[in-house]
Amino acid sequence: MEGPMIAFLDSIFPWIKAVHIMAVIAWMAGLFYLPRLFVYHAERASVGSELDHTFLVMEEKLLRVIMNPAMIVAWVAGLIMIGLGAFDWGAVWSWVKIVSVILMTGAHGWMAARRKEFVAGTNTRTGRTYRMINEVPTVLMVLIVVAIVVRPF
Repeated sequence: MEGPMIAFLDSIFPWIKAVHIMAVIAWMAGLFYLPRLFVYHAERASVGSELDHTFLVMEEKLLRVIMNPAMIVAWVAGLIMIGLGAFDWGAVWSWVKIVSVILMTGAHGWMAARRKEFVAGTNTRTGRTYRMINEVPTVLMVLIVVAIVVRPF
C-alpha cells in the first residue's frame, strides 16, 4: 500500500517531468554560456578593469541566479522521478544517464571554482582551455538525450 504522498506525487508525475525538463534546459543554457564568458574574460579583460568587472557581474549572476537554482531543481525533480520508478536499475541507459548527470554536476562545480579564480584575479587558464571545456556539457548532453530517448543499451 502506498502512502498519500507517493500517490500525490504519482498523480502529478507529468508536471514533475515538465519541471525537470525546463530546469535542465535552463541549466544547460548556463553550462553552454558560462565557459564562453570565461573565454572572452580570459582573452579580453585585464584584472581590475571595467571590462573585468562587467564579466564578473555577468558570470556571478548567471551562476547564482540561473545555473545553481536550475541544477538544484533538475536534481530534485529527477530524484523524485527516480523515487516514483522512472529509473530502470537494470538497464545500461539509466546508468549512462546518471553517470553523465554526475559528470555534468562536476563540470558545473569546476566552472564555479574557475569563477572564484576570476574574482580573486588569479585565473591562469587561457581562452583555449575554456573553449575546450565548453564541449564537455555538449558531449554529456548528447549521451543523456540518446540514453533517454533512443535507449540503445
